[in-house]
Amino acid sequence: MTSTRERQRAAARARLEREMAERAAKARKRRQMQAIVGAGAALLLVVAGTVWLVTSLGDDETDTTATSGTALCVWNESPAEQRTPQTKDVGLPGTQQPKVGTQTMTIDTNLGPITAKVNLADTPCTAASFTHLASKNFFDNSKCHRLVTEGLKVLQCGDPSATGKGWRETDGTGGPHYRFAEENLPTDKRPPYPEGVIAMANSGQPGSTGSQFFIVYGDSQLDANYTVLGTITSGMDIVKQVGAAGHDNAFGQQAGGGHPKKEVVIKKLTMSAVQG
Repeated sequence: MTSTRERQRAAARARLEREMAERAAKARKRRQMQAIVGAGAALLLVVAGTVWLVTSLGDDETDTTATSGTALCVWNESPAEQRTPQTKDVGLPGTQQPKVGTQTMTIDTNLGPITAKVNLADTPCTAASFTHLASKNFFDNSKCHRLVTEGLKVLQCGDPSATGKGWRETDGTGGPHYRFAEENLPTDKRPPYPEGVIAMANSGQPGSTGSQFFIVYGDSQLDANYTVLGTITSGMDIVKQVGAAGHDNAFGQQAGGGHPKKEVVIKKLTMSAVQG
């Protein structure tokens, strides 16, 4: 009897051990499955996060592209004590300006029209200033006040008072009440100011561009410190006729040149709408 009970107990223990082993195995499988599911979920989160990040960056790039068509322009107003009776306060252009496309500048003179192409990618702020000043009739009925025929070949305009005596913007007392930074400096061009370009005068100091401009009617060697605004597309024959007529040498050797003997009056200067 004892032997039979012992055998029964041994069998029971064996069954229990098998059941426990089976349960342990099932528990291990369950934990393995949970680990796999957890890892999959984590991977899914990583993938989702990556997709979100890429999408967000893509949106940022799109926003950058959308805003890359504008430029931030800074206009520095002249202190009141530095203004003269010839200084014109015509307000300020906006600070956000387009830098995509082109404009046509038309200078309607007493000798005929002169036109120039302005690329906003090169000179967004200078173009914006001209557009603003033109809308205020700033240049209308003003004379081109300086002609240089030796060494340089330029016709200088843009001082409504026509009191300019030399090369620099400050040599003329008339102008707007603000200044702004130079753009599109031809540092890598030879010559820097070839025939046919229209460029901006300044005081010789950075950030001193105003309203005075010069039309180059013969290749000219100048330090590349003056904004190249655009390229003359018609009317160069008019400028060359003025150059051929000479000047009165009013400014002597130090400043160079003088008033054009063939008078040039800007009846009206306009800037077209932005194209392209």
